[in-house]
Amino acid sequence: MTGELITVEQTDIITSSQEALDQNPAAVYLASLQSAQSRRTMRGALERIADKLASGATAATFPWSRVRYQHVVALSSALLDEMSYSTANKYLSAIRRVMQEAWRLGQIDAQTYQKIADVPNVKGETTPAGRSISSGELHALMDVCMADQSPAGPRDAAMIAILYSCGLRRAELVGLDLGDYDQESGALAVRGKRNKERIAYAVNGTIDALADWLAIRGDAPGALFWAIRKGGHLQRGQRLTSQGAYHVLGKRAEQAGVKELSPHDLRRTFVGDLLDAGADISTVQRLAGHANVQTTARYDRRPEAAKRRAAALLHVPYRRQILDGAGCGDVSGAGHRSAG
Repeated sequence: MTGELITVEQTDIITSSQEALDQNPAAVYLASLQSAQSRRTMRGALERIADKLASGATAATFPWSRVRYQHVVALSSALLDEMSYSTANKYLSAIRRVMQEAWRLGQIDAQTYQKIADVPNVKGETTPAGRSISSGELHALMDVCMADQSPAGPRDAAMIAILYSCGLRRAELVGLDLGDYDQESGALAVRGKRNKERIAYAVNGTIDALADWLAIRGDAPGALFWAIRKGGHLQRGQRLTSQGAYHVLGKRAEQAGVKELSPHDLRRTFVGDLLDAGADISTVQRLAGHANVQTTARYDRRPEAAKRRAAALLHVPYRRQILDGAGCGDVSGAGHRSAG
């Protein structure tokens, strides 16, 4: 598909001057996004789309005004061959938004834009990435943190506690400030995607873990979680980065002998455990900061448990076989031996 739909001529290449960027619908769209993470994600999508539509083109050099309905239809099919349906739909959303800006800038007419906007999302269904962690694994993670007598021990315990008991995303965790935490009520003011705020609640062990960390951190304003250098030296006032939080969890999992996991696995477990415990799904949706309840439902383990119970109602008449060096024999060692 690369280079087949639209060929970018040298005269089509847009310069990176401020005036040109003002008229580049991709640049205008990216500027409209409120979070830096969203801009990075969608910029990457547009770079890949531009290269697909014209080999070697970038989001800044591609002539978006030349895109038509048939190009987006072909792009949709090609994307689905290479990625999950959800990622493909994210890419389609990006190009629709860019073409909306092209229309607003007067570079395409309303009919052209409407045809592109009518290209449907691709259909599909996947299970959420990652895994749930067990109660034993959570205990093991906390044990290694509590055994660490450096400032990193209480800090990491508080981070893991919040990720699990409040269901925060990694960026939400490191974005917390001390002022976001009400020590009396346990309320945490969380800034989520698209700058939406919600309230989460630190309870029981999480409150205790935070209290131990704050006894070390102190009451200086700013980031709730500070970076810590090797040797346990606090980087006072320096906010822990998102990548740093990922590294912390990986390190603690290795120390605890826990299978590799990510911060999102704790969020996934938060949703699943609450639903298993009987929490109302709409309440869990609000606590998790999901835009719609269908997203929350994807993390619901109860339907899978019901399917396992249903599958167990069937019986397969097979006896376990063992290898004895010459062939296969049954577990009891009795009698018959398979022909294989």
